[in-house]
Amino acid sequence: MQLIPAVDVLGGKVVRLVEGDYAQVTTYAADPVTQALDWAAQGATMIHVVDLDGARDGSYNDELWRRLAKAEVPFQIGGGIRTVAAAMHALDVGADRVVLGTAAVWHPEVVAEIVTAVGSGPVVAALDVRDDRATGAGWRDEGRDLEAVVTDVVAAGVERALVTGIGRDGTMQGPDLGVIGRVRTAGTGLAILGSGGVGSLAHLARLAESGVEAAIVGRALYERRFTVAEAVTALAD
Repeated sequence: MQLIPAVDVLGGKVVRLVEGDYAQVTTYAADPVTQALDWAAQGATMIHVVDLDGARDGSYNDELWRRLAKAEVPFQIGGGIRTVAAAMHALDVGADRVVLGTAAVWHPEVVAEIVTAVGSGPVVAALDVRDDRATGAGWRDEGRDLEAVVTDVVAAGVERALVTGIGRDGTMQGPDLGVIGRVRTAGTGLAILGSGGVGSLAHLARLAESGVEAAIVGRALYERRFTVAEAVTALAD
């Protein structure tokens, strides 16, 4: 299982939210590119970058994308990517993958167009789940039935999903394996990136045992519950 550190960006700074709540913000670093470089230097082979402003308002941060690419950091990017043009631009600039949240929930036809344009490899559907519903718009809308969204993104040609139990995100109380299991059942064959709730190496081990392809970890790294190097070593063992 791959470890993917998370760099969430709000107002240009590196932050973490608790349970997706923009009112519960902790700032950890001043510059997201410097933080991404730090994680990469410690052994991370992919960085998960989310522009929370873009996720909320539907815009995207071209300057951030270009700075990450110029720094030669391997990254997947989410936040405000809701059109074919935006997805293609992110990949052209230098992102390894695009993460689609609002489009995956509300516009699977756009997701299908993106997959047709760039292939399935660089496309990740973000399934951010609260109360059995996958949400969009920075986790602030009412969402749609989880299984229905999974069915739609699979039909659109998506082969990889990022699954987050919103109620666990930022809590470090353990991943929501139930939500991951539901997505696996509804989307047979989907590769899954597990996100939300990791607070210890034991939590990482649970995710590995569940069969996910990767674990996205944020607050536990920032709070120094463990290091990237320790996690990489533990997962290799």
